[in-house]
Amino acid sequence: MDALADAAPAAQQKGFLNWIEKVGNRIPNPTIMFVYLIGLIAVLSALLSWAGVSVTDEVVTPVPKDEFSQINENLGGTWSIYDSTTGEPAEVPDYIVEEQTFEVQNLLSVDGLRFFFTSFVDNFAGFGVVAVVLIAMAGVGVAEHAGMMGALIRRVVKVAPRRWLAFILIFVGVLSSVATDAGYLILVPLAAAAFFTVGRHPLAGLAAAFASVGAIFAVNLLITPTDSMLVEITNEVLATAGMETLEVTQNYYFSVASSILMAIVALLVTVFVTEKRLGAYDRSQYAGAESDDEIDHDAEARGLKFAFWALIGFIVVIAALTAPPGAPLRDPETGAIIGTTPFMASLVFIISLGFLVCGVAYGAGARTLRGGSAAVGAIAKTFASLGGLLVMFLMIAQFIALFNWSNLPTVAAVSAAELLQQANVPAIVLLVAFIVVIVLLDFILPGLVPKWVIFAPVFIPIFASLDVAPQTLLAAYRVGDSPVNVLTPLMVYLPFMVTVAQRYRKDAGIGTIIALMIPYAVWIFLSWTALYVVWFLTGIPWGPGAPVQLGG
Repeated sequence: MDALADAAPAAQQKGFLNWIEKVGNRIPNPTIMFVYLIGLIAVLSALLSWAGVSVTDEVVTPVPKDEFSQINENLGGTWSIYDSTTGEPAEVPDYIVEEQTFEVQNLLSVDGLRFFFTSFVDNFAGFGVVAVVLIAMAGVGVAEHAGMMGALIRRVVKVAPRRWLAFILIFVGVLSSVATDAGYLILVPLAAAAFFTVGRHPLAGLAAAFASVGAIFAVNLLITPTDSMLVEITNEVLATAGMETLEVTQNYYFSVASSILMAIVALLVTVFVTEKRLGAYDRSQYAGAESDDEIDHDAEARGLKFAFWALIGFIVVIAALTAPPGAPLRDPETGAIIGTTPFMASLVFIISLGFLVCGVAYGAGARTLRGGSAAVGAIAKTFASLGGLLVMFLMIAQFIALFNWSNLPTVAAVSAAELLQQANVPAIVLLVAFIVVIVLLDFILPGLVPKWVIFAPVFIPIFASLDVAPQTLLAAYRVGDSPVNVLTPLMVYLPFMVTVAQRYRKDAGIGTIIALMIPYAVWIFLSWTALYVVWFLTGIPWGPGAPVQLGG
């Protein structure tokens, strides 16, 4: 034990990151911290409201198409809209651009207090992360309780070369953004366990996976539902301005290159920064560690065989629900599978259901989980372990709802946009400044789509006047949005990262996670910005038919 402690590098005992960890871990329990933050924004909103602070901006607003369809049905299907210029019939758009004034709303006013009391239950009920966590962890909990997760990790570790393990996990994390939340909830715990199994520090595995899922979120080798939403918002702004609209693939080349290169950056940070700082792991800190002698390898092999055939059967069923024309998981209008479709909307549930099916099959084969009652018990046990996390989500939901109601994030975003708009500098300098502003705003307004709703109507015309194409601005937005996702306290999965870390270090806290993730955020931001600048200056197309400059 002493030898392991002595083996830890000196950097573990001192240094900036360790100071961050110590200070961060002294912060009150995260649930209490969000109570304090609610008090802070309440006072700030009162002061700024009394000062009459407001901003006016053009924003992209979703059109309530479902309501229009219902009205049309009630009118017998005779209602339609026409283009005011041509007089020809027109379709209802998905978004419209309109000018709105946003005043800072006082949380300490009568209206603010009324909102706090009347929305408290609804805020938590509408906090989608809670449902996503419970659904995702239900399947994973059964698989873990049955022993499949440990068995699978041991097999993967035996097959995958140790030197490639980190890159494989990181690259899967980058790709996981196609399933939005699945990477946070499934890959991060798997990565920590995989590192633990091969004798590497589990917190390094956690950090590598969290960085790949969160700090490189806005790009992928695949076209994701988020890409579709960003392009839809962009096209509504372009249509209003009379400009040519974009295809969903017009950042694709940059997205592919960014996915690969940023994964390499995350790997280098893991090997040369994170693991060197953490040093050797004291395995006695993990109370659930089991020795290889305690494992029934025959039962494990039998369980994995059952799980494999269950997985094949599950894939066949999902394929039958997806592949044929008119299948339930295809888009009912276009027939598409990828994009904003039932299949993509169901990915988290499909993945969780897959873990559930395979976990039950593994348990039957290995005789570790017998019958439906045992499976339900495994789910209940998993949910019980998430009790502290759910309490934390309760307060996070209140903070986000109150923060948004006050209009403070919108006022800050529009004010920053106005500062950039007034800057008289070359396009590339303004683009880098735009990236920096997005990075800073991500601390208070995380989420890829919400910020673009605010910024697209403001900056697309500005950069068009500088002959910068909208796909160029959208690529810059992708760079700025992701790196500090792993640092902002408003990252809703940050408490979950603490929960995972505490399996391997009981004293881990918010400070531990922040200290782990700072190097990733800094190096990914610098490397990605440098890649963007080089790409812009060399004039490489961002995607098929997507030049850097307008008319290029």
